[in-house]
Amino acid sequence: MKILILGGGQVGANVAENLLSENNDITVVDQNAARLKQLQDRLDIRTVAGNAAHPQVLADAGAADSDMVLALTRDDETNLVACKMAEACFNIPTRIARIRSSDYLESEHGDPLAHFGIESAICPEQIVTDHIYQLFAYPGALQVLDFADGKLQLVVSRAHSGGKLLGMPLRHIREHMPDADCRVCAVHRRDTLLVPDGDTVLEEGDEVFFVAAREHVQAMLKELRFSERPLRRIMIAGGGNIGYRLAKLLENDFSVKVIEARPERAQWLAERLEHALVLRGEATDEELLDAENVDEMDVFCALTNDDEDNIMSTLLAKRMGARRVVALVNRTSYVDLLEGHRIDIVISPHLSTIGSILAHIRQGDVEAVHPLRRGASEAMEVIIHGDAQQSRLTGRRIDQIDMPHGSHIVAAIRGEQVLMAHHDLTVENGDHLIIFLSRRRVIRQVEKLIQVKLGFL
Repeated sequence: MKILILGGGQVGANVAENLLSENNDITVVDQNAARLKQLQDRLDIRTVAGNAAHPQVLADAGAADSDMVLALTRDDETNLVACKMAEACFNIPTRIARIRSSDYLESEHGDPLAHFGIESAICPEQIVTDHIYQLFAYPGALQVLDFADGKLQLVVSRAHSGGKLLGMPLRHIREHMPDADCRVCAVHRRDTLLVPDGDTVLEEGDEVFFVAAREHVQAMLKELRFSERPLRRIMIAGGGNIGYRLAKLLENDFSVKVIEARPERAQWLAERLEHALVLRGEATDEELLDAENVDEMDVFCALTNDDEDNIMSTLLAKRMGARRVVALVNRTSYVDLLEGHRIDIVISPHLSTIGSILAHIRQGDVEAVHPLRRGASEAMEVIIHGDAQQSRLTGRRIDQIDMPHGSHIVAAIRGEQVLMAHHDLTVENGDHLIIFLSRRRVIRQVEKLIQVKLGFL
């Protein structure tokens, strides 16, 4: 696809890098020429310097024959105008905008975005907030992803001593959980991603990827690790968009403290948060953390805009006794170095955002895409259409489908029913299939497999 990315900041640059790896033709527009030069030195892309909302700049960037525009600047109004120009002047078929203000997303006056020709709006801050919030429902999880409106969830958890499944082949899952069905998709062990079978034996420290109906997730987590006590006390470092949204979601059910360094922002937070306690100060201030009893915190979340502050404050909080620490880190190169060592969970906002965009790029009826393992792997939800003559999957059992090496079907959602993809499951028209790809390079082969044959209406 020929894709026009407006905005070369952290979000735009990471999206460009991910989409370029799938052989798309990328052009990035930004007003900062120095930033564009850095991008061009690193990536094989075309760049245009200028205001992304100006028609002539869009024309110079090749808008006339682009397949998609991604308006990802930090300014909502620029993104809105750019999408309107893309529709009205250049007839770009797919228009996606980054919208940060909740006024546009939660307006009481209809859908204001529809007037700007926006097909889909993404809010990176809200996506990250939702991903972090999911972790509070499952204290032992590293990542929780929803499919089919939350009917099924993909959960990543680390196996610990005390887990009933440690040292046993995976085929014993059904014996341990006779009333619940789940499927282990992959196991990450010592920097290697393994696709397990019934004889695979879990070891302590394994990062286990599994899918299960929402109501069965907790039972599977108990098989992987000792039962953890419920979460009660939360400390959030950083009262920006993500910190504020998370505190707002948590304050009615948990004891929440928010640390914010900027006086005016701290005042703003105090006026809008009803139950959370707002503290003005630096999250790396050891005396402040000690005075606010960080050692009693069940979770410490560092969500400022500064990677180094987030890393240092979580390391400090962990050393001082916080039970679990979460850091927001923009630099993807840091993530693998940090997670699972002194920092329990490292959140990469750009990888969370890219999934929302990839669903629009995939060929076939793709409902959702979630990158995993820093984008090296992927889970996708696809809808199957057509009968046995029109589809390569309909009417076939799982063990009869020749999936590309590095991909496998792990579950199906049929109406309200969640089905694990055991060998004798037959795919039907309208099924939502969850496909796990341990290698992203087989994506094109999977796309061909799920597409209906020519002539299907």
